[in-house]
Amino acid sequence: MKLIKLLFVFAIISSCNTPKAVYDYDDTVSFNNYKTYQLFPDFQSGLSQLDETRLIASLKNGMENEGFSTSEEPGVYVNVYSREFMDQNRSSIGVGIGGGGRSGGVGVSGGIPIENNSVILEVTIDFIDVTEDSLIWQAVVESKFNPNSSPEKRRVMFDKMVQKALEGYPPKK
Repeated sequence: MKLIKLLFVFAIISSCNTPKAVYDYDDTVSFNNYKTYQLFPDFQSGLSQLDETRLIASLKNGMENEGFSTSEEPGVYVNVYSREFMDQNRSSIGVGIGGGGRSGGVGVSGGIPIENNSVILEVTIDFIDVTEDSLIWQAVVESKFNPNSSPEKRRVMFDKMVQKALEGYPPKK
């Protein structure tokens, strides 16, 4: 029984660090036609140069795993942009005192705020049809981000974010 409780707590804690993704796409597009890609000509992710290099490496690996190859005449451009924001944790611990008698009661309570703000990195990946110059697919992925983490941990984080984003491609109609 203790093992089940421990596994449950571990599952809750580990689920907090996995990236979360939202997908959108043009439902009139046949995604089977796209097998080549190139980064958008004016690619500016908004990340530092080192993080952008890590993200591009993760993206190239993920695109290859999806069956894409780079080409001078691509079917889609891949564009990425990002933003960081603080997650405002509104958790608090409640403290209360109460009492009651036969015909009445009195209660007092209050909340003690718990400050646990974390930095969230949001990465948006766009697939743009080259010939039509139109957005055909988009993934928005959010993950907790530690600005002081090591280069290896950052690379792993970008790998997970790209993997989560590409889980939604091609879209299931």
